[in-house]
Amino acid sequence: MQDKLNINKPPHIPIMLNEILSAFKGLKEGVIIDATVGFGGHSEALLNANEKIKLIACDQDLEALSFARQRLAKFKDRVQFHHCNFSRLLQGIDTREVKGILADLGVSSWQLDSDKRGFSVNSSTLDMRMNAKSETSAFELVNYAPQSELEGILKDFGELKEAKNLAFKICQTRKGGQIQSGKDLASIIGFDKLSGRSVSKAVLVFQALRIAVNDELNALQSLLTSIKNARLSGCVLAIICFHSLEDRLVKNAFKEWAKSCICPKFALRCTCQNNHNLGKILTKKPLRPSEAELIINSRSSSAKLRLFCFNEV
Repeated sequence: MQDKLNINKPPHIPIMLNEILSAFKGLKEGVIIDATVGFGGHSEALLNANEKIKLIACDQDLEALSFARQRLAKFKDRVQFHHCNFSRLLQGIDTREVKGILADLGVSSWQLDSDKRGFSVNSSTLDMRMNAKSETSAFELVNYAPQSELEGILKDFGELKEAKNLAFKICQTRKGGQIQSGKDLASIIGFDKLSGRSVSKAVLVFQALRIAVNDELNALQSLLTSIKNARLSGCVLAIICFHSLEDRLVKNAFKEWAKSCICPKFALRCTCQNNHNLGKILTKKPLRPSEAELIINSRSSSAKLRLFCFNEV
Protein backbone atom coordinates (compact mmCIF):
# COMPACT_ATOMS: atom_id res chain seq x y z
CA MET A 1 0.00 0.00 0.00
CA GLN A 2 1.25 3.48 -0.81
CA ASP A 3 1.90 5.87 2.06
CA LYS A 4 -0.11 8.70 0.47
CA LEU A 5 -3.70 8.87 1.76
CA ASN A 6 -6.61 9.34 -0.63
CA ILE A 7 -9.85 10.66 0.86
CA ASN A 8 -11.82 8.87 -1.89
CA LYS A 9 -10.34 5.52 -0.91
CA PRO A 10 -10.56 4.91 2.87
CA PRO A 11 -7.45 2.90 3.79
CA HIS A 12 -9.03 0.82 6.54
CA ILE A 13 -12.08 -1.44 6.88
CA PRO A 14 -13.89 -0.75 10.18
CA ILE A 15 -13.96 -3.88 12.33
CA MET A 16 -17.30 -5.46 13.35
CA LEU A 17 -19.27 -2.52 11.96
CA ASN A 18 -22.68 -4.23 12.07
CA GLU A 19 -22.15 -5.21 15.70
CA ILE A 20 -21.15 -1.66 16.62
CA LEU A 21 -24.19 -0.18 14.90
CA SER A 22 -26.40 -2.67 16.75
CA ALA A 23 -24.82 -1.76 20.10
CA PHE A 24 -25.71 1.93 19.68
CA LYS A 25 -28.95 1.62 17.71
CA GLY A 26 -31.13 2.63 20.68
CA LEU A 27 -29.53 6.08 21.00
CA LYS A 28 -31.88 8.86 19.96
CA GLU A 29 -29.88 11.82 21.24
CA GLY A 30 -26.76 12.76 23.17
CA VAL A 31 -23.08 12.28 22.36
CA ILE A 32 -21.02 9.28 21.25
CA ILE A 33 -17.28 9.39 21.87
CA ASP A 34 -15.17 7.55 19.32
CA ALA A 35 -12.01 7.28 21.37
CA THR A 36 -9.99 5.87 18.47
CA VAL A 37 -11.58 7.45 15.40
CA GLY A 38 -8.79 6.34 13.06
CA PHE A 39 -9.95 6.88 9.48
CA GLY A 40 -13.55 7.50 10.53
CA GLY A 41 -15.31 4.36 9.33
CA HIS A 42 -17.16 3.61 12.56
CA SER A 43 -17.92 7.29 13.16
CA GLU A 44 -19.34 7.89 9.69
CA ALA A 45 -21.65 4.89 10.01
CA LEU A 46 -22.79 5.89 13.51
CA LEU A 47 -23.57 9.46 12.46
CA ASN A 48 -25.52 8.22 9.44
CA ALA A 49 -27.49 5.72 11.52
CA ASN A 50 -28.23 8.07 14.45
CA GLU A 51 -29.28 11.37 12.89
CA LYS A 52 -29.75 13.33 16.13
CA ILE A 53 -26.61 12.29 17.99
CA LYS A 54 -23.36 14.22 18.03
CA LEU A 55 -19.88 12.70 18.09
CA ILE A 56 -16.53 13.46 19.67
CA ALA A 57 -13.71 12.01 17.58
CA CYS A 58 -10.36 11.36 19.24
CA ASP A 59 -7.06 9.98 17.96
CA GLN A 60 -3.38 10.37 18.74
CA ASP A 61 -2.37 9.76 15.11
CA LEU A 62 -2.40 13.14 13.35
CA GLU A 63 -2.50 11.61 9.86
CA ALA A 64 -5.52 9.49 10.71
CA LEU A 65 -7.23 12.42 12.46
CA SER A 66 -6.68 14.67 9.44
CA PHE A 67 -8.23 12.04 7.17
CA ALA A 68 -11.20 11.66 9.56
CA ARG A 69 -11.75 15.44 9.55
CA GLN A 70 -12.17 15.36 5.78
CA ARG A 71 -14.32 12.24 5.80
CA LEU A 72 -16.67 13.57 8.48
CA ALA A 73 -16.77 17.18 7.26
CA LYS A 74 -20.25 16.62 5.80
CA PHE A 75 -21.63 16.26 9.34
CA LYS A 76 -20.46 19.80 10.16
CA ASP A 77 -21.14 20.87 13.77
CA ARG A 78 -22.23 17.37 14.80
CA VAL A 79 -18.55 16.40 15.21
CA GLN A 80 -15.75 17.66 17.45
CA PHE A 81 -12.15 16.52 17.03
CA HIS A 82 -9.54 15.97 19.73
CA HIS A 83 -5.89 15.13 19.12
CA CYS A 84 -4.85 13.16 22.21
CA ASN A 85 -4.31 9.74 23.65
CA PHE A 86 -7.66 8.38 24.83
CA SER A 87 -6.25 7.93 28.34
CA ARG A 88 -6.71 11.70 28.77
CA LEU A 89 -9.85 12.13 26.69
CA LEU A 90 -12.50 12.53 29.40
CA GLN A 91 -10.49 15.20 31.26
CA GLY A 92 -11.70 18.02 29.05
CA ILE A 93 -15.19 16.82 28.13
CA ASP A 94 -18.59 17.51 29.68
CA THR A 95 -19.75 13.91 30.13
CA ARG A 96 -23.36 14.66 31.08
CA GLU A 97 -24.55 14.16 27.51
CA VAL A 98 -22.32 11.18 26.73
CA LYS A 99 -24.50 8.18 25.89
CA GLY A 100 -21.98 6.03 24.07
CA ILE A 101 -18.23 5.37 24.01
CA LEU A 102 -16.44 3.31 21.37
CA ALA A 103 -12.80 2.26 21.56
CA ASP A 104 -11.34 0.12 18.77
CA LEU A 105 -7.92 -0.82 20.13
CA GLY A 106 -6.55 -2.25 16.90
CA VAL A 107 -3.84 -0.86 14.64
CA SER A 108 -5.28 0.24 11.31
CA SER A 109 -4.44 -1.55 8.07
CA TRP A 110 -2.83 1.64 6.79
CA GLN A 111 -0.56 1.92 9.82
CA LEU A 112 0.47 -1.71 9.41
CA ASP A 113 1.08 -1.40 5.68
CA SER A 114 2.62 2.07 5.59
CA ASP A 115 6.36 1.59 5.22
CA LYS A 116 7.26 4.91 6.86
CA ARG A 117 5.33 4.02 10.04
CA GLY A 118 7.54 0.99 10.67
CA PHE A 119 4.95 -1.33 12.23
CA SER A 120 5.40 -4.25 9.85
CA VAL A 121 7.83 -7.15 9.72
CA ASN A 122 8.29 -6.13 6.08
CA SER A 123 8.97 -2.43 6.65
CA SER A 124 12.24 -0.69 5.78
CA THR A 125 11.91 1.46 8.90
CA LEU A 126 11.46 0.64 12.59
CA ASP A 127 9.18 3.07 14.39
CA MET A 128 5.73 1.88 15.62
CA ARG A 129 4.70 5.17 17.23
CA MET A 130 0.97 5.87 16.98
CA ASN A 131 1.76 9.48 17.85
CA ALA A 132 4.69 10.43 15.63
CA LYS A 133 5.67 13.15 18.13
CA SER A 134 6.29 10.67 20.95
CA GLU A 135 9.91 10.48 22.06
CA THR A 136 10.57 6.73 22.07
CA SER A 137 10.22 4.59 18.96
CA ALA A 138 10.82 0.89 18.41
CA PHE A 139 14.19 1.84 16.92
CA GLU A 140 15.34 3.32 20.25
CA LEU A 141 14.08 0.33 22.24
CA VAL A 142 15.63 -2.27 19.96
CA ASN A 143 18.99 -0.53 19.69
CA TYR A 144 19.48 1.07 23.12
CA ALA A 145 17.25 -0.53 25.76
CA PRO A 146 19.09 -2.76 28.28
CA GLN A 147 18.77 -6.48 27.65
CA SER A 148 16.76 -6.90 30.85
CA GLU A 149 14.24 -4.29 29.68
CA LEU A 150 13.84 -5.97 26.29
CA GLU A 151 13.37 -9.32 28.00
CA GLY A 152 10.63 -7.88 30.19
CA ILE A 153 8.85 -6.35 27.20
CA LEU A 154 8.90 -9.62 25.25
CA LYS A 155 7.84 -11.66 28.26
CA ASP A 156 5.09 -9.37 29.56
CA PHE A 157 3.63 -8.03 26.32
CA GLY A 158 4.44 -10.83 23.87
CA GLU A 159 3.96 -13.66 26.38
CA LEU A 160 7.03 -15.28 24.85
CA LYS A 161 8.69 -18.10 26.79
CA GLU A 162 11.88 -17.46 24.81
CA ALA A 163 12.00 -13.82 25.88
CA LYS A 164 15.45 -14.09 27.50
CA ASN A 165 17.02 -15.78 24.50
CA LEU A 166 15.39 -13.42 22.01
CA ALA A 167 16.49 -10.33 23.96
CA PHE A 168 20.03 -11.72 24.05
CA LYS A 169 19.92 -12.34 20.30
CA ILE A 170 18.83 -8.75 19.61
CA CYS A 171 21.54 -7.29 21.86
CA GLN A 172 24.27 -9.45 20.33
CA THR A 173 23.22 -8.43 16.82
CA ARG A 174 23.16 -4.71 17.56
CA LYS A 175 26.77 -4.86 18.74
CA GLY A 176 27.71 -5.22 15.08
CA GLY A 177 25.65 -2.18 14.04
CA GLN A 178 22.23 -0.68 14.50
CA ILE A 179 19.13 -2.68 13.62
CA GLN A 180 17.59 -0.29 11.11
CA SER A 181 14.36 -1.86 9.83
CA GLY A 182 11.45 -4.12 10.54
CA LYS A 183 12.85 -6.54 7.98
CA ASP A 184 16.19 -6.67 9.82
CA LEU A 185 14.54 -7.30 13.18
CA ALA A 186 12.21 -9.95 11.78
CA SER A 187 15.12 -11.81 10.20
CA ILE A 188 16.88 -11.88 13.58
CA ILE A 189 13.80 -13.26 15.35
CA GLY A 190 12.62 -15.68 12.68
CA PHE A 191 9.17 -16.59 11.43
CA ASP A 192 8.72 -20.06 12.90
CA LYS A 193 5.36 -20.65 14.62
CA LEU A 194 5.20 -21.32 18.34
CA SER A 195 3.59 -24.51 19.62
CA GLY A 196 -0.15 -24.02 20.05
CA ARG A 197 -0.14 -20.51 18.55
CA SER A 198 -1.11 -19.41 15.05
CA VAL A 199 1.33 -16.50 14.73
CA SER A 200 5.09 -16.40 14.35
CA LYS A 201 7.66 -15.31 16.91
CA ALA A 202 8.42 -12.24 14.82
CA VAL A 203 4.80 -11.08 14.89
CA LEU A 204 4.63 -11.50 18.67
CA VAL A 205 7.90 -9.62 19.15
CA PHE A 206 6.58 -6.75 17.01
CA GLN A 207 3.32 -6.74 18.97
CA ALA A 208 5.21 -6.57 22.26
CA LEU A 209 7.39 -3.69 21.07
CA ARG A 210 4.36 -1.78 19.75
CA ILE A 211 2.59 -2.13 23.11
CA ALA A 212 5.70 -0.86 24.91
CA VAL A 213 6.34 2.03 22.50
CA ASN A 214 2.78 3.32 22.85
CA ASP A 215 2.31 2.36 26.53
CA GLU A 216 -0.94 0.74 25.41
CA LEU A 217 -1.92 -1.20 28.52
CA ASN A 218 -1.41 1.74 30.88
CA ALA A 219 -3.36 3.96 28.50
CA LEU A 220 -6.23 1.44 28.43
CA GLN A 221 -6.23 1.15 32.22
CA SER A 222 -6.33 4.95 32.51
CA LEU A 223 -9.25 5.08 30.09
CA LEU A 224 -11.18 2.44 32.05
CA THR A 225 -10.50 4.24 35.34
CA SER A 226 -11.61 7.61 33.95
CA ILE A 227 -14.79 6.06 32.54
CA LYS A 228 -15.60 4.47 35.90
CA ASN A 229 -14.99 7.72 37.77
CA ALA A 230 -17.11 9.75 35.32
CA ARG A 231 -20.31 8.05 36.58
CA LEU A 232 -21.86 8.11 33.13
CA SER A 233 -25.65 7.86 33.03
CA GLY A 234 -27.17 5.26 30.69
CA CYS A 235 -24.00 5.16 28.60
CA VAL A 236 -23.18 2.16 26.39
CA LEU A 237 -19.47 1.30 26.28
CA ALA A 238 -18.11 -0.78 23.41
CA ILE A 239 -14.47 -1.90 23.36
CA ILE A 240 -12.84 -3.96 20.61
CA CYS A 241 -9.68 -5.77 21.72
CA PHE A 242 -7.15 -7.69 19.66
CA HIS A 243 -4.97 -9.50 22.15
CA SER A 244 -5.40 -11.26 25.46
CA LEU A 245 -3.71 -8.68 27.69
CA GLU A 246 -6.02 -5.79 26.80
CA ASP A 247 -9.08 -8.07 26.66
CA ARG A 248 -8.29 -9.26 30.19
CA LEU A 249 -8.20 -5.67 31.46
CA VAL A 250 -11.58 -4.91 29.88
CA LYS A 251 -13.15 -8.17 31.05
CA ASN A 252 -12.01 -7.65 34.64
CA ALA A 253 -13.13 -4.00 34.69
CA PHE A 254 -16.59 -4.92 33.44
CA LYS A 255 -16.88 -7.66 36.08
CA GLU A 256 -15.91 -5.24 38.83
CA TRP A 257 -18.36 -2.59 37.62
CA ALA A 258 -21.21 -5.13 37.48
CA LYS A 259 -20.74 -6.29 41.10
CA SER A 260 -23.69 -5.41 43.27
CA CYS A 261 -22.29 -6.83 46.53
CA ILE A 262 -18.87 -5.58 47.56
CA CYS A 263 -18.63 -7.40 50.89
CA PRO A 264 -15.41 -9.35 51.55
CA LYS A 265 -15.48 -12.95 50.27
CA PHE A 266 -15.23 -14.29 53.81
CA ALA A 267 -18.29 -12.35 55.03
CA LEU A 268 -21.06 -14.63 56.35
CA ARG A 269 -23.80 -12.32 55.09
CA CYS A 270 -24.16 -9.21 52.96
CA THR A 271 -23.92 -5.94 54.90
CA CYS A 272 -23.22 -3.55 52.00
CA GLN A 273 -26.88 -3.20 50.92
CA ASN A 274 -26.10 -5.08 47.68
CA ASN A 275 -26.66 -2.10 45.38
CA HIS A 276 -23.20 -1.06 44.25
CA ASN A 277 -23.20 -2.12 40.60
CA LEU A 278 -22.48 0.64 38.10
CA GLY A 279 -24.40 -1.12 35.33
CA LYS A 280 -24.58 -4.44 33.53
CA ILE A 281 -22.48 -6.45 31.11
CA LEU A 282 -24.27 -6.80 27.78
CA THR A 283 -22.00 -9.54 26.43
CA LYS A 284 -21.55 -12.64 28.62
CA LYS A 285 -18.96 -13.74 26.10
CA PRO A 286 -17.18 -11.37 23.72
CA LEU A 287 -18.69 -10.99 20.27
CA ARG A 288 -16.48 -12.19 17.41
CA PRO A 289 -16.40 -11.28 13.70
CA SER A 290 -18.82 -13.17 11.49
CA GLU A 291 -17.64 -15.67 8.89
CA ALA A 292 -18.64 -13.19 6.20
CA GLU A 293 -16.45 -10.49 7.73
CA LEU A 294 -13.50 -12.84 8.05
CA ILE A 295 -13.67 -13.54 4.34
CA ILE A 296 -13.60 -9.82 3.52
CA ASN A 297 -11.10 -8.82 6.22
CA SER A 298 -8.86 -11.56 7.60
CA ARG A 299 -7.21 -9.06 9.98
CA SER A 300 -10.41 -9.02 12.02
CA SER A 301 -9.88 -12.63 13.13
CA SER A 302 -8.52 -11.81 16.59
CA ALA A 303 -11.08 -9.08 17.39
CA LYS A 304 -13.25 -9.37 20.51
CA LEU A 305 -16.05 -6.92 21.25
CA ARG A 306 -17.29 -6.44 24.82
CA LEU A 307 -20.26 -4.23 25.75
CA PHE A 308 -21.28 -2.62 29.03
CA CYS A 309 -24.23 -0.34 29.86
CA PHE A 310 -24.09 2.06 32.81
CA ASN A 311 -27.10 2.60 35.03
CA GLU A 312 -29.26 5.65 34.57
CA VAL A 313 -28.32 8.19 37.25
